[in-house]
Amino acid sequence: MTAPFARPEDEAAAYLAAHPDTVQIEAFLTDPCGVQRGKILRPSELKGAYRDGRPLPCSILSLDTNGADVEGTGLLWEEGDSDRPCRPVPATICPAPWRATPSAQVILTSFEPDGRPSEADPRHALARVVDDLKARGHHPTVAVELEFYLLDPAAAAELRALPAKAANGFRPEKLQAYLMQDLSDFAPFLDDVYAGAAAMGLPARTLISEYSPGQFEIVLEHRNDALRAADDAILYKRLVKGMAEKHGHLASFMAKPHADWSGSGMHLHVSLGDADGNNLFAGGEATDNRLLMAAIAGLEATMAEGMGIFAPNANSFRRFRPNSYAPVGPAWAIDNRTVPIRVTSGPPKTRHLEHRVCGADANPYLALAAVLAGMAEGIEKDLAPTAPITGNGYDQIPATLPRHWPEALRRTRGSEVLKRRLGARFMDIFLTIRETECDRFLAEISDRDHAWYMRLA
Repeated sequence: MTAPFARPEDEAAAYLAAHPDTVQIEAFLTDPCGVQRGKILRPSELKGAYRDGRPLPCSILSLDTNGADVEGTGLLWEEGDSDRPCRPVPATICPAPWRATPSAQVILTSFEPDGRPSEADPRHALARVVDDLKARGHHPTVAVELEFYLLDPAAAAELRALPAKAANGFRPEKLQAYLMQDLSDFAPFLDDVYAGAAAMGLPARTLISEYSPGQFEIVLEHRNDALRAADDAILYKRLVKGMAEKHGHLASFMAKPHADWSGSGMHLHVSLGDADGNNLFAGGEATDNRLLMAAIAGLEATMAEGMGIFAPNANSFRRFRPNSYAPVGPAWAIDNRTVPIRVTSGPPKTRHLEHRVCGADANPYLALAAVLAGMAEGIEKDLAPTAPITGNGYDQIPATLPRHWPEALRRTRGSEVLKRRLGARFMDIFLTIRETECDRFLAEISDRDHAWYMRLA
């Protein structure tokens, strides 16, 4: 992504000139766990941030989801918790329209003092994979779909998941897929999300009420810049969460907040084009397109080892059940949502694959990096996919994907493909964080432990 300015600080000046009421700027990066961390700047500081970067301690990329240090990353005491210059990503500065105080926001990415990209920054991991694909003449076009739930914040404070109550007093409680009434009931919130997306430059398109009460999805239009598509997903999640809070709701991208209702996924729509933007997956029958078939084969071959990225938390694995629209094993098909890799129907020029594995809790940078890495692996090795599924994939696909968090992390730790393509040092940092958090999670004694075992064991 290249800013249309001669100097980086000119973008800051142009934004402030167009938004003279700006009081503060939320400058943040996304850590390996997918959490945004950063600082608030005043307008007088913005030009300097674009010119020189803003310092943030290197340990900011070594934290678990709850913000606790993970010492095994080598980014804490060994480095003296020294600063790293974090630079604004060009073209990501935009308003934060849910804030009462006139605010902007901008995505940062981290660099070493000598100018090298910081190895622990997940955005740089995606950039490595994208650059490698482009060097081989394959330019990704990407769209991200994210499902989310609107929940009652009072119940959430008590650690219960309850659908939010609409402004008209109605609380959805039944399974009603694609119900137009839900869109009407929550129109004040949804209208503000669309208005906010327009103000932020996000390509928000189709809106649907999903299968479960209080679950929604807004589709983001495809980008021919994979990094920008991932940036869109980060900004979109902030927008939805911010607008939900403004309307008295809590928006959750947790993979499985309700035991009896469907989980929330992140579906990645991907095609590869040439340098002129022509879709290399187009033309003829899908099964005759050797590039597409090799890309699918690579995704099948690397799916299990990518599960530590696609499903990064303990809760993530509650999505993966038969007949749940979440996959249980590698497979593909044409226009079939019972498989993890769906090739879309429609005009050949629009042909792309939809990767349906990730939960909505996955880090968009890393999820997309792992998908593109799998595609690249299949293409370079000219792999052949399995036969396409017809009918109900759940009746035909062996359940071979890791079913639990520790197993998934072990499989991902052993992935030579992900080390080679995302960076060995990055993968070690990421997995050390996730493994440490997994140990911390499993060490907790839950209410269910007491209910099941305290009297009867």
